[in-house]
Amino acid sequence: MSMPINRRRLLAISAAFALLPAARAAGLSGPSHVWTGHAMGARASIRIAHPDAEAIAARVMEEIDRLENILSLYRADSALSRLNREGQLAAPPFELLECLSMAGAVNRASGGRFDPTVQPLWTLWAEAAMAGTRPDAKAIAVALGRTGWDKVTLDTDAITMRPGMALTLNGIGQGYVADRVAALLEAEGLSNILIDTGEFRALGGRPDGADWPMQLDGGDKIGLRQRALATSAPLGTTFDQAGSDGHILDPATGRPTAAPWRTISISAHSAAIADALTTAACLLAEPAAIEAMLGNFEDARLEVCA
Repeated sequence: MSMPINRRRLLAISAAFALLPAARAAGLSGPSHVWTGHAMGARASIRIAHPDAEAIAARVMEEIDRLENILSLYRADSALSRLNREGQLAAPPFELLECLSMAGAVNRASGGRFDPTVQPLWTLWAEAAMAGTRPDAKAIAVALGRTGWDKVTLDTDAITMRPGMALTLNGIGQGYVADRVAALLEAEGLSNILIDTGEFRALGGRPDGADWPMQLDGGDKIGLRQRALATSAPLGTTFDQAGSDGHILDPATGRPTAAPWRTISISAHSAAIADALTTAACLLAEPAAIEAMLGNFEDARLEVCA
């Protein structure tokens, strides 16, 4: 059965122990452990077949919790939240620097369309939606004045930005966590891994040797192996009840993207890069422009643009 692509609030991890051929022929395998709970603000499910499955699942959850303490906007004491409050962060964690550096690469490749500094705009639209209104032109202009990737400085000593600015990693963070969890599981000796954090990250294929089957929006199917797949839909989440003001904001106008796409799926080696590229692609009006952006990343591929 193919796995449908959508923006589910679910984190799911499936991984299996990499058996030697002789052990596989003998039918040997590790015990399967299934953990369910919550992670990254979503329902979570981890299924691992390995002799130390329970301990590995615990280490996965510890790693996700550690990353949330760095990258989450929803934890008041996270490194990202402290940076947003204070406008600077001394001795930033490596993971925050790495994630923001990747975001910067997509920002450059997309001509500034992928911009983590849109958080003041997102807050403006969200607060207006809660009041049953839309932001007026003056409020949007004020919020736009508090954005701009060129106003952010990344350094191992400190991350700094201008007063009133705030960053969001909502367009890259889920993919980054998937990449980090994949690296952890691979180091534990597992293969045949599929991680779903809202974006998909595959190491190897299914335990039966086949690719992980992905059903894309519109019915197309692809096999996923040693790659990541991300999907963005401009109207997948909206600010208004009418469903017309999408959650992907154009950093040039301060308004929801006017690009014509219903859904865009991109695959790449890194889930973080695929995640960010799909967000940026939703702001580009022509497939040729999307392909030109992807040309900056050797292994990125447009799978669906509809």
